[in-house]
Amino acid sequence: MIIFDSSTLILLAKIELLKEIARQLEVVISTEVERESTVKDTFDARLIKKLIEDGKIRVAKVEKEKEKKKLKDDFNIGEGEISALLLAKNKNFSLATDDGPTIKVCKILDVKFTTAIHFLIRTYERNILNKDIALAKLEKLEKYGRYSSRIIDDVSRRIKGG
Repeated sequence: MIIFDSSTLILLAKIELLKEIARQLEVVISTEVERESTVKDTFDARLIKKLIEDGKIRVAKVEKEKEKKKLKDDFNIGEGEISALLLAKNKNFSLATDDGPTIKVCKILDVKFTTAIHFLIRTYERNILNKDIALAKLEKLEKYGRYSSRIIDDVSRRIKGG
């Protein structure tokens, strides 16, 4: 099981990798993440809604209001990130996040995390994606994500075998 925040959920939907990830893993999101990631009428929002309707993504409610408020006060991160972080922390599962401030909080609170880039690398290394498709998805991640050119270059070299 892996908990997702909106950032990684939307990125994986945009690069058309979310369906494959949901096939491989039990994906759980909070009600706040569901709201944030399905509010717009976009391809990624429609894909996320469909995966929820089909039971490929499970939605869980986080009711720890005191913990939510403390995280918001201590770290100033968004509602979706807070709820996803609490789900991951309380259930001792990894958090899929591409949000920089949330990654820092994961490091402070000792919550394991992963990013959209990691999912792309893993699916390529497991031969689920061929080299050309993996590079095309990396190009989309570069467009939609907030990755440094160093990270993109490193991943590109890794996929190309160099």
